[in-house]
Amino acid sequence: MNEDAPLAAVVLAGGASRRMGRDKATVRFRGPAGEITFVEQVVNTLRARCPQVFVIAARGQALPDLDAEVLRDATPGVGPLLATARGLRAAADAGYPRAFVCAVDMPYLTAELIDELAEHAARVDADVVLPWDGRDHYLAGIYRTALATRADELVAHGRRSMRALVDTSDTQRVVMDRQRALVNVNSPDDFV
Repeated sequence: MNEDAPLAAVVLAGGASRRMGRDKATVRFRGPAGEITFVEQVVNTLRARCPQVFVIAARGQALPDLDAEVLRDATPGVGPLLATARGLRAAADAGYPRAFVCAVDMPYLTAELIDELAEHAARVDADVVLPWDGRDHYLAGIYRTALATRADELVAHGRRSMRALVDTSDTQRVVMDRQRALVNVNSPDDFV
């Protein structure tokens, strides 16, 4: 994006984390800044690229102090689409036309990946720009913040998947090699 249209960030941190067996946001990770939690690592990476970061957390979910605005899920157990809508709406209300939306379980995320997607978003002017490495990465893409209303409508009609939003939007995919920055750590075996 450019200076006239900065990019906000939305981190989905309130999921049930069944495969991990515990809250992923507070899993400890040895990163460039030492041992910190997944949510701290992801927020630190995003703050290097995005002037404002919104973390969507579950009600009552304990989080460390973050350089981000923490918003709580209004309706627990509905899935990532409603949480995405909440984050996109907050970003729109703060004046951002687009936001990078990601999952909290991406401790290897890089600002370079975000920049590559942002360059494509600026060129193609699509509603959604996703990385594709043989599969769509719905929770590592750039979304137009105006999509919050469409996401809410989809949820109201029983469609709760990110795919529903992507399939009903002007979506561009950026073909990429498989890379560490797109790894989701869903279980202890997934650490790279």
